[in-house]
Amino acid sequence: MHPTPSQTVGPFYGYALPFPGGGEIAPAGHPDAITVHGHVYDGAGAPIPDALLEFWQPGDGRAGRPGSLRRDPATGGFAGRDGVTFTGFGRIATDADGHWAIRTLPPSGAPYLSVCVFARGLLHHLFTRAYLDPDATDPLLAGLAPERRATLRTDREGPRTHRFDIRLQGPEETVFLDFR
Repeated sequence: MHPTPSQTVGPFYGYALPFPGGGEIAPAGHPDAITVHGHVYDGAGAPIPDALLEFWQPGDGRAGRPGSLRRDPATGGFAGRDGVTFTGFGRIATDADGHWAIRTLPPSGAPYLSVCVFARGLLHHLFTRAYLDPDATDPLLAGLAPERRATLRTDREGPRTHRFDIRLQGPEETVFLDFR
């Protein structure tokens, strides 16, 4: 019996899961587009150069609209986004410095972006949220101590730019959600 991918530690997802334009969630040239970026850090505070992040958000009240991973009907190859449809889904790998960036639309229907983290040493991916509005309230935030709540809020760096660093361990560890 061979081990499954979740039983095998390794950054195997980095070869098959990223796709061209994975961080370009907003339609090209959309006037409301925002940039959300940050780093992924390990427990020692070192950047993780081979993490993979997935983002989900509702756009028009629905999440998961088709279109992010379109295939060319003639060749079966990757055709990319159509440049018009907002799908609310993105997937991006961190660079050599552990940095990532997406361009998306402000969330509607929820005050946050849902984030899934894949990284070396993790047997299972981690789920978290990135709240773009510093005044956002919901039951999850209300149930956390202020210092833990802060790990879910983005820092505004400009009118259309937010920073969200993810710390996998340590004193400023990001709050991760447990779905069972």
